[in-house]
Order: sequence, then C-alpha cells, then structure tokens
Amino acid sequence: MAVVDRSTFENIYAGQPRWEIGRPQKVFLDVADRITGSILDSGCGTGENALYFASRGQKVTGIDFLAEPIQRAKAKATERGVTATFLVMDALALRGLPEVFDSVIDSGLFHVFGDDDRRRYVEGLASVLKPGGRLFLLCFSDAEPGEQGPRRVSKQEIEDAFGEGWTIESVEPTRFEVRPDPKDISFSEGGPKAWLVVVRRVG
Repeated sequence: MAVVDRSTFENIYAGQPRWEIGRPQKVFLDVADRITGSILDSGCGTGENALYFASRGQKVTGIDFLAEPIQRAKAKATERGVTATFLVMDALALRGLPEVFDSVIDSGLFHVFGDDDRRRYVEGLASVLKPGGRLFLLCFSDAEPGEQGPRRVSKQEIEDAFGEGWTIESVEPTRFEVRPDPKDISFSEGGPKAWLVVVRRVG
C-alpha cells in the first residue's frame, strides 16, 4: 500500500488537520513518566507532544517532512518560552540524524507508510534509539471500521515490524483524540480506535 503523498499532507495543513487538537494526545500524558531522558518526536506536526515534554525540562527534537508544521512548532516554542529543536526532515532518513535518544514518540506516523517504507522507518528508529531505549507508538488500529483516514494496523503487523532487534513490551487498545468535525462523522464516536505500542530496543 502506498504512503500518503506529500501534496496530500500539504493540503491538509493548509487547513486545520483533525489531529491538531491544540494539546498533547492524552495517551502520551498518561504514560509521560515512562518517557524518560532525551526524546525524538518522529512526525511531530506542529509540536504539541514535543512541547509538552520540553516543558517538563527534557531535551526534545521534533521532526516533520513538511516545513509548514515545523514553522508552527517553532512559533509555539517561542510563544511559550520552551526550548525544543524542530527540524524539517524525512523520517525515512533517520540514519542521518547525528544524535541518539533515550526515548522516541510517534503519534500517527507509523501507519502512513507502505510495507517497504515501514521497514526502512523501523531500521531508522533503531539507529537513533539508545540500546534499552523505548519507542512509544500511537497508530490506527484495524479495529477502526471503514477506510477513511490512514491505513489500519493489526497487532500481527506490529509484531512483524518489531520482530528483530526489539522487545515488544505492550500493545494496548486506545483512541486518537481528534477535533470534532460536524461535516465528517467517518471515525468512531470517541475518536478513531488505535494502538499504543511500547517497544524497547535490544542490545
């Protein structure tokens, strides 16, 4: 299955993406104390999750492949007096980052990749995560009905993606928080069904 192309996301960011809710995703707040040390926010969008952890005093780098959300993230950081690094960068080029991190968060990026790019992405994540470090991954679940929005991900696909060089600590059902849109009732009431995946990089 093909990755959603750049122009699609550019068009979405020309408006207000439904996942841009003006605050961090609650699921990351709930596990915040487990997301320790330096953090990479992979596919950070306009930076709400990254800025939350930066406001806790953690060293945070957020990357996104579009310039527009990165500009918005930088502006938010300035407005809030929070120090964080935001870079325009393709998440499939993580091996080019000259830094390794204690933790990685991914809120809604993993599920946009096709099979080949997914493998490249996971290999890149391994290259920027310290041994023993954890990835906290929020992705669409195959329990979400319909085809609107991103690719659904099964638990088996998660197990396959992180089968080598990783230990899967948990795969828990949860929800994405999205902005209400009265014109669009395509997602489950209460938000799209999702997985919160916690995986640890081995050795």
